[in-house]
Amino acid sequence: MTVSKEALAQSASSAEAAPSDKEGAARGTHGRGTAKAPDSWRSRLYRWDMKASPYAFISPFFIIFGAFSLVPLLYTAWYSLHNVQLSSLDTQTWAGLDNYTNLFASDFFWNALRNTFSIGLLSTVPQLAVAIWLAHMLNYRLRGSTLWRVVMLTPYATSVAAATLVFALLYQPENGMINWAFDLVGLDPVNWKESDWGSQFAISSIVIWRWTGYNALIYLAAMQAIPADLYESAALDGANRWQQFRHVTIPMLRPTILFTVVVSTIGATQLFGEPLLFGGVSGSKGGSEHQYQTLGLYMYDQGWMIGNLGKASAIAWSMFLILLVIAAINMLISRRLRKSQ
Repeated sequence: MTVSKEALAQSASSAEAAPSDKEGAARGTHGRGTAKAPDSWRSRLYRWDMKASPYAFISPFFIIFGAFSLVPLLYTAWYSLHNVQLSSLDTQTWAGLDNYTNLFASDFFWNALRNTFSIGLLSTVPQLAVAIWLAHMLNYRLRGSTLWRVVMLTPYATSVAAATLVFALLYQPENGMINWAFDLVGLDPVNWKESDWGSQFAISSIVIWRWTGYNALIYLAAMQAIPADLYESAALDGANRWQQFRHVTIPMLRPTILFTVVVSTIGATQLFGEPLLFGGVSGSKGGSEHQYQTLGLYMYDQGWMIGNLGKASAIAWSMFLILLVIAAINMLISRRLRKSQ
């Protein structure tokens, strides 16, 4: 009997303690739940920060692009469908596609388009050819290579106005240094501003001088990324420097060459400052006979000199469509190059 009483007392005490243990467990669980609440909030904040931070970092670019590029582009498209004069911006009449129809029927537009592509061809081909040659020379170990790179970048840092004014003095028909050099070798002087090809060559020389060093540094960076094993293998096969340049350097530079061709073509399509300043008083007209009037000058003349903003906007959108065609050609050629490689 004594043992059974003690057993009953122990069982009763354990039964009484059981609810308290459950309550303690419940309290412990509840306590742990309240302790996890700040961690859960921090984890949600961390996940939101990881997702939203990249968009916050790139948002200034898109805000500025939308405010200063996209909105003016769309507004220009709206202007191109209306008759708008610079003197009365509030008075707009719907024109539909009349501005584009009149533009494509104008001989001045096709003349400006031909001049744009001819000047672009005269400036792009020699510019990139000389840039590749300069980069190939600088790719070898030369004394003062850093100094030569800085010197080549100096024309790019020079303002368009300063460079064009200097070249305009060089190409003066009477007292210019170019005609003076022609006279020394027995050649007739050239009226650079009035001649068709002479004026385009003079403007192209300004572009070549300003951008050759810039493209040379791009080619130099691409050349330095070419593995040296390729040159060593070519040298073991008996290839000289010219053969290495032709069969190793040029194939490896194809993507870079394509990039510079596209960028130079876009720059030639938008050419404006050089011909405007080179022509002086008649710069906006592209010469007395419009012999070097580019699309940029034609747009400026129609919009700011004549005041026909509707037609000027149509010219701007025509230039934009030309750039889209150039970008599409670039994409097709890039795909073919990737497939061939």
